[in-house]
Amino acid sequence: MLYWMTMARRTQWNFALDRAVELAEQLQKPLVVFEALRCGYRWASDRLHRSIIEGMADNARQLESSDVLYYPYVEPQPDADKGLLAALAERACAVVTDDFPAFFLPRMLAAAARQLTMPLEVIDSNGILPLRATDEVFPTAFAFRRFLQKNLPPHFEVSPSADPLKRAKLPAKPKLPATILKRWPMADLAMLLGEHGLARLPIDHGVLPATFAGGSNAANVTLKHFLSKQLARYVEDRNDPEQDATSGLSPYLHFGHISAHEVFHRLMDREHWSPEKLAEKTAGRRTGWWNVSENAEAFLDQLITWRELGYNLCAHRDDYDQYESLPDWAKLTLEQHARDPRPVLYSLAELEQAKTHDPLWNAAQTQLVREGRMHNYLRMLWGKKILEWSASPREALTSMIEMNNKYAVDGRNPNSYSGIFWCLGRYDRAWGPERPIFGKIRYMSSENTARKLAVKGYVERYR
Repeated sequence: MLYWMTMARRTQWNFALDRAVELAEQLQKPLVVFEALRCGYRWASDRLHRSIIEGMADNARQLESSDVLYYPYVEPQPDADKGLLAALAERACAVVTDDFPAFFLPRMLAAAARQLTMPLEVIDSNGILPLRATDEVFPTAFAFRRFLQKNLPPHFEVSPSADPLKRAKLPAKPKLPATILKRWPMADLAMLLGEHGLARLPIDHGVLPATFAGGSNAANVTLKHFLSKQLARYVEDRNDPEQDATSGLSPYLHFGHISAHEVFHRLMDREHWSPEKLAEKTAGRRTGWWNVSENAEAFLDQLITWRELGYNLCAHRDDYDQYESLPDWAKLTLEQHARDPRPVLYSLAELEQAKTHDPLWNAAQTQLVREGRMHNYLRMLWGKKILEWSASPREALTSMIEMNNKYAVDGRNPNSYSGIFWCLGRYDRAWGPERPIFGKIRYMSSENTARKLAVKGYVERYR
């Protein structure tokens, strides 16, 4: 039995691993977990590679003493992995893999489905609501929240196993044929994580590793810290860039190093919650439905409503990363103001290097480039100013996607695209007064942000 691990890169709280273990037990077949990392994908860099390889190292340690054979493969050059999945699948009675609606994953999965002759099961571990629980694309968070409040409760009854291998009865760990290992050797993860381990790979070495660790272990440490230290002030401080009150979980959710189900479970255990506590009315309001603390309700709205709203669109529209996917009202007002004079224009290179006249924007961009993340509230301001400083809305979108996907560890994710496109009107409504350049798109400025929030320390930190 072959589990091709692509986006749920973890050994716990993983529906796909649950299914692979279930089939292996039923058929009494040994289980191989195959986790690969290509080098030819767009924006491949030391930053993204290291985050994924740190997760591979965690998986290797967690599976070492089990009856599962873990096979990590890191591609040394583009297309070196061609034929590997087929070679493994030739010896498999079935293949289980992960569902994911964005980046190159859907195309890769479709190509694999055409090539494989044995059963291929694609398992959705993306969120609390399955991707195909609806065939409707929701235009706003309110509309999606109202749908969730009516339709989410039955899905609380199904959750992935916290430890799918704990009681598994599997045949002995198999051995891979020497012909496979000779052509596609197992990755030396310790070497790759060493000082010069990534230098030999044909990836962007100018984008340095993030300032925070990747992998399941780091994800769980981050979750525990958030629940114990930050959740109690989430509502009050999460928008303040000088306060450490956000969860920091987005990069780990993106690479599948932690499950939304586990985050939900750990949070609700702290809140002593059960589905019986849900409010009877389903009005789509942000608070009051869960009947938990104010801070927990606010975080749940981010974890489930806003995060899975982006997955909803990507699952049903192939143009989720295209300008044409914006709502009609947003495209109309942006086009009406596309030729408005700009106060200043910056090239992509100037934006990347944080060489603008705006100290707060420069600080946010510097944090993105330096750390691999940006404060959530400032990411909105970041996008709005790029619209103001670009020759056209389409150019602004191109710049936002390029910089976000290149530098943010959680880039290339449905939720990340939601944040980018929100700056241009997705999931929003028309606002007044109508302004130059923005038209009816919601306006934000660094001056207003500095009046609302304490940012002097933040600007100084990322000067």
